[in-house]
Amino acid sequence: MMKLRQWLNPRKAGCLLLAAALLIPLGLSPAPQPVSAASARQMEKLNRGLVAVQANGGVFVSWRLLGTEALNTSFNVYRNGTKLNSAPITNSTNYQDAGGTASSTYYVKAVVNGAEQAASPTVTVWANNYLDIPLQKPAGGTTPDGVAYTYNANDASVGDLDGDGDYEIILKWDPSNSKDNSQSGYTGNVYLDAYEMNGTRLWRIDLGKNIRAGAHYTQFLVYDFDGDGKAEVVCKTADGTKDGTGVVIGSASADYRNSSGYVLSGPEFLTVFSGTNGKALTTVDYLPARGNVSDWGDNYGNRVDRFLACVAYLDGVHPSIVMARGYYTRSVVVAYDWRNNTLTRKWTFDSNSSTNSGTAGQGNHNLSVGDVDGDGKDEIVYGALTIDDNGAKLYNTAMGHGDAMHMGDLNPDRAGLEVFKVNENTSAAYGAYMFDAKNGTVLWGVKTSADTGRGMSADIDPTYKGEEVWASNGVGLRSATGTLISSTIPSSINFGIWWDGDLLRELLDHSSNVGKIDKWNYTAKTTGNLLTATGTSSNNGTKGNPSLQADLLGDWREEAIWRTADSSALRVYTTTAVTTNKIYTLMHDPIYRLGVAWQNVAYNQPPHTSFYLGDGMGAVTQPNIYTVP
Repeated sequence: MMKLRQWLNPRKAGCLLLAAALLIPLGLSPAPQPVSAASARQMEKLNRGLVAVQANGGVFVSWRLLGTEALNTSFNVYRNGTKLNSAPITNSTNYQDAGGTASSTYYVKAVVNGAEQAASPTVTVWANNYLDIPLQKPAGGTTPDGVAYTYNANDASVGDLDGDGDYEIILKWDPSNSKDNSQSGYTGNVYLDAYEMNGTRLWRIDLGKNIRAGAHYTQFLVYDFDGDGKAEVVCKTADGTKDGTGVVIGSASADYRNSSGYVLSGPEFLTVFSGTNGKALTTVDYLPARGNVSDWGDNYGNRVDRFLACVAYLDGVHPSIVMARGYYTRSVVVAYDWRNNTLTRKWTFDSNSSTNSGTAGQGNHNLSVGDVDGDGKDEIVYGALTIDDNGAKLYNTAMGHGDAMHMGDLNPDRAGLEVFKVNENTSAAYGAYMFDAKNGTVLWGVKTSADTGRGMSADIDPTYKGEEVWASNGVGLRSATGTLISSTIPSSINFGIWWDGDLLRELLDHSSNVGKIDKWNYTAKTTGNLLTATGTSSNNGTKGNPSLQADLLGDWREEAIWRTADSSALRVYTTTAVTTNKIYTLMHDPIYRLGVAWQNVAYNQPPHTSFYLGDGMGAVTQPNIYTVP
């Protein structure tokens, strides 16, 4: 249903090498590519992602510009087999059809060098600006101490599981008694489901009684790791996990839950599942092992089971699996390759190592991934700590743990990428600060002397170049250079979403658990509502997250997925605003696509792009990718 793209702001001197690489003709062969800063990345082969929606004034039609296409590719739009546009559409990838009706059907054809290409799949018209994907809710249950629980749809991710060019949705089901690590008590089992967009369920994985439910326990990755054109699913498993074909991993009868509901003994596994049918393809011991629980900072199980995960192109070409444990104290990060049905460990980073002195306690409740040093290979921004592509420490700002972080080209007027991070440590030099993603140099900061738990970055004000940032505890609304714009900040410090027709980003949040999208009025310093997703519910308590927010359909603007209030469906909202901005699908940008892959991890954060996408942005550049199969 969608295609990827990647581009970079060529004005940035520090990115000239990569920008030049993006202009090299794309390698379209799935064969292994030579590894260098100019190497093309393996990415998903997606279709046009066409969507048609009833809107005021007819039907709004939108489609992807793929990362494997030239920017000057133009398009013809067909309704019921008849071409609508008199000349090929060159300046956008959307079209407002005044003559369209609810019964119309649409397809588009790319035009290359004056010749029409093959038609996209034909689509029908959505009656609303959302699509409901029916779900099959698991039955509730009762814990060993007699407490009943039910299920809600929780975090989701996407991948092309069957190689048809469409995204499927992988959904985590959370029981109503899921727990933060600091809370004792039994929980129900965690389930992972795979759904087609029409609601067809492909499989269900039951993680079993020995995987506790909560935001910090199950970090699941969905990505095509072996380059066969079909995504795999990877997560931590245990005795009693049942794969999508009904086969149990380890002992079906083992129960390692203690009287407080924690699982602090017994084997721990890492499993790679087939995206096609949910079958367990391989299972190995989870690394790092828990060992002595108290070695991670307490003796009751809070810190030992703080997990993170991500996908990273550690060789610059192929995606690797990265799993982690710990961030309040000891932090261990392990990288794997999945090739030819074999899981191979690449490296292990351990804060206990003598070469990593001072890196304990420097992780966040989230992470980010990208090529921060310009060598073509990805680094892992773990929080204050950044790990190089080879598993060595790249740098450490030593500002400690935090709850929110944003990485991208936040300031287009300086070379390279930037990170905006908030800190939990009340004695930290800054409660919120921006640093150079390449070397950790602090660019500016604001001292709060408080646990600064929320922070956000997005271009919401065109009068200041770059992304604006804001945070709780008196940080205020600031420019990318740290200039205080206003002590009045947006009411939302949650997610950003590209939604309307301009290049500014809108604010995605919730009100009384109902999803919403707002726009910041930078003149009046007020917030106005663009969408209230009536009948939906947000996830993860006060975090108010959508199940997923990403560029899933149509042009480069983003979709938001919330669960319906009764979890009978996932509701996918898409924009119907016409735009004249022509940009490659964000899912082909390297940092953005990997951000979608890690979005479900712990404290969810919105994805960002590797280039500056905002008011005054530079020229759009074709991504340096090749697609598989």
